[in-house]
Amino acid sequence: MAELEYLDRITKVISQIRDTQKDKLEKAAQQFAKSIQSGGRVYMFGSGHSVIPVLDIFPRYGSFIGFYPIYDPRLMWSNVVGPGGARELLWLEQREGYAKVILSSYNLKPNDSLLVFSHGGLNAAPIEMGIEAKKSGVTIVSVSSHANYRHAKPKHSTGKQLADVSDIAIDNCVPSEDALIAADGIPEKFAAGSTVASVSIAMTLVAETGRLLVQAGKRPSTFVSPNVGLAPDHNEQVFREYMRNVFRDIE
Repeated sequence: MAELEYLDRITKVISQIRDTQKDKLEKAAQQFAKSIQSGGRVYMFGSGHSVIPVLDIFPRYGSFIGFYPIYDPRLMWSNVVGPGGARELLWLEQREGYAKVILSSYNLKPNDSLLVFSHGGLNAAPIEMGIEAKKSGVTIVSVSSHANYRHAKPKHSTGKQLADVSDIAIDNCVPSEDALIAADGIPEKFAAGSTVASVSIAMTLVAETGRLLVQAGKRPSTFVSPNVGLAPDHNEQVFREYMRNVFRDIE
């Protein structure tokens, strides 16, 4: 059955990530812990479907302050066609110069990090996020398909792909086409792999960063499920601390 085949295929992808990307994952987590310990931030960005792992990092039960999502609703779909539709965001994320406008609302500092998700790693939005953030001394970590990097031609005017502008480039170990399951008689495949792979990488980074912070004596302010029995106002305290950190740059 196709659904069982998908589970087999995606399990192999996760195993490949564990076996081949371990050193990069550890290095990225060390960098993120260093940023947070020093009072910096770990910003996160993705467009289109690659916003899903960003949404899943923070605010999310089991994650903590130190991670700061960069959202742009124009690069996220709220419709299929028409306003907020996929056609429009697919056009916009390929336009050069837009990422600089987004980042003008963020006060990036040299002790910050930026985690960028993009399966293809070819569009202007994720590439220029890395290029522009580097100008502020930010460490860039990317998650993309390195199979696509090897086989696809660059689209950006610099001739660079996302991995080229990254200090740590993590491979999501998913094929270029993303979809994993073939059916006899048709060329198209079904069931994407990049979302499961990227969210798995994201949670690995959250877990390892949190562990390193605790080892260093810094207890993260963690957003938790109300089912765990902590103080009723625990998450409200997390929100207040997040707000204080967000507004610290406002003069």
